[in-house]
Amino acid sequence: MAEQASAEGGKKTETLTGKLTGKLLIAMPGMGDPRFEWGVVFLCDHSDEGAMGLIINKPAPEIDIGVLLSQLDIDNPARLEGQRVRFGGPVEMGRGFVLHGPDYASVVTTLDVTDDLHMTATLDILEDLGQGKGPARWLMMLGYAGWGPGQLEAEIAENAWLVCEASPALIFDVADGDKWEAALASMGVSPMMLSSEGGRA
Repeated sequence: MAEQASAEGGKKTETLTGKLTGKLLIAMPGMGDPRFEWGVVFLCDHSDEGAMGLIINKPAPEIDIGVLLSQLDIDNPARLEGQRVRFGGPVEMGRGFVLHGPDYASVVTTLDVTDDLHMTATLDILEDLGQGKGPARWLMMLGYAGWGPGQLEAEIAENAWLVCEASPALIFDVADGDKWEAALASMGVSPMMLSSEGGRA
């Protein structure tokens, strides 16, 4: 599975642990979980203890950032109505996460996942966004995707996911409905090449 599972250049599956932080997972057709169907997941953390990521291409139904700020009694002079909130994953769906560029750091804590992609999950970033003082490019998610020790490696070995490099352009600039194909295209893969048991791109 090394060829399709790692962007590190042909390493063995057992060396994947810790190597996937900052990568994108691309859901393979037929993976069987509707929550992740056609999903693209940015991995914020991957270690021996498991993995945590955010789905970047599934808008949450009937909620935008303006509604969310209103529910939290956060001022919104920046008028963020219409900015979509996304379904980040099925774990802790009442918790918010903001994936953003390196031009913002929370006074509480910000996780520098890569040089170009940071993640903040504290309330102050929502307050700053409402005031127009937040990062220039960002995505807001509710919930996250989580895997226990070895679980993600097993799913990759079973061809549930492809792994590719993440880029700010793909995450922030591509429309949600186009991100799955754009992520595949970044690997030189056509959707027509894939099957539920293939994946050796």
